[in-house]
Amino acid sequence: MKNTLLFIVILCHFWLFGQQGQIKSADGSLADIETILQQYIQIPSVSGQEQEAGDFLKTVCRNNGLYIADFGSENGQYNFAASMFPLSSGKPNIVFLNHIDVVPESDSQLHDPFGGKIEDGVIYGRGTLDNKGAAIMQLYGILTVLQEQNYKMSPYNITFLAVSCEETQCSGGMSYVNEHHFDELNPSVVFGEGPSELTSLMEGDFTQPVFGISVVHKNPLWLELELKSKTNGHGSITPLTYATKELVAALERLTSKKPKAIYNDINIKFLKDLSQYHKSGKKMVLKHPKLFRPVLTGQLRSHPELFSLFTNTITLTNIYSNTNAVNKLASVAGARLDCRLLPETNEEEFLSMIRKTLKNDDIKITVLKALPNNQVSSTETVYYKNLSLAIREKYPKAKTMDMMMPNINDLGSFRAKNIPAYGTLPIFCDIEEVRSVHGKDEHLHINSLYDGAEVYYNFIKRMMVE
Repeated sequence: MKNTLLFIVILCHFWLFGQQGQIKSADGSLADIETILQQYIQIPSVSGQEQEAGDFLKTVCRNNGLYIADFGSENGQYNFAASMFPLSSGKPNIVFLNHIDVVPESDSQLHDPFGGKIEDGVIYGRGTLDNKGAAIMQLYGILTVLQEQNYKMSPYNITFLAVSCEETQCSGGMSYVNEHHFDELNPSVVFGEGPSELTSLMEGDFTQPVFGISVVHKNPLWLELELKSKTNGHGSITPLTYATKELVAALERLTSKKPKAIYNDINIKFLKDLSQYHKSGKKMVLKHPKLFRPVLTGQLRSHPELFSLFTNTITLTNIYSNTNAVNKLASVAGARLDCRLLPETNEEEFLSMIRKTLKNDDIKITVLKALPNNQVSSTETVYYKNLSLAIREKYPKAKTMDMMMPNINDLGSFRAKNIPAYGTLPIFCDIEEVRSVHGKDEHLHINSLYDGAEVYYNFIKRMMVE
């Protein structure tokens, strides 16, 4: 009898999350999860051109019984919420955030970036990981719960929130939603993009999977430097000073400056968490980062992807002038900097450091973009704890690790409003999958779609009985 019950449980589990599971597509026909993603990928939605793909996704949500609330319906400002209950119900809302837009295609692609080709269990195309694939995982998890009648007793609303222009951080996406529809959305927590399983991406003696959950990200500060000079004329006569020469000299001073290592509560905890996956001397160093700071800082500097979590970064992304002629001196020279600041960094003090390092008062510094300082989301909430349990329910031997992300995303706009927000992609990604994001031949294993959806399903079921 006991074995029979176990078989029934396994059979039901496979029915829910096996590849036979189907939902209604935009045309009303039943389709499996990979077909929905394939259709979604095949609609190009580079930032600022989201309407057609958004219409498709919204129709899928409506066809499967979710309540729709529109927060903008034009390119560059196409946002909608699809909820288990109407937003007017006033229930505290668990929000699953995703973005419709993708980055442009890359050079030398082997697969059509908007083809959605499926080959050997892998689906290719823009958005498979960032962020259309993750969105379909979220949606499938929600819709699976919706098929169960007891969802009506849920103390929470569950909302799928799709927004525009996350990649460019334009004003018509998440910032517009929060400015005009925040009260209507009534979020109690938000889940969005973040790290996947970590062990294939880090050094260590790992005996079980470790899934990252981001609780904060660094703050972007995008700057433009501009230097105007009265010196102009033919390039054959070299003056003592001219715009491009002076700007390049100042940039050399700035970019060659050794960044200071900053140890805060969250990156210290990250190191201590990592220590359990190392042996002997390295374990000791990671477990006591303040004590071994000089040694540790040197080691971190050789790993830029890790050191970025311990410093304010300055990346020179563009240099330009107001002439394209080889034999003419430019009267204006400019550059753009992508700076990423640790959460506790004072923006004005950071700008003052840049001015001092440039050593040229004629360089004008303009802030192109700065976002509100996002707060660290607590790991003591019921939401974080149930997400960790949901991950471990799917992957029984797994552990979770809270962390800071060096890249920005829309979760920061909620953290700035003191709404807990957590980022994760609860699947296994190999290094090639990770490298394909924003690169050529972006791809995702189809099995991962079902794995991620199952984690979200597990989480929602746990929250329905809280």
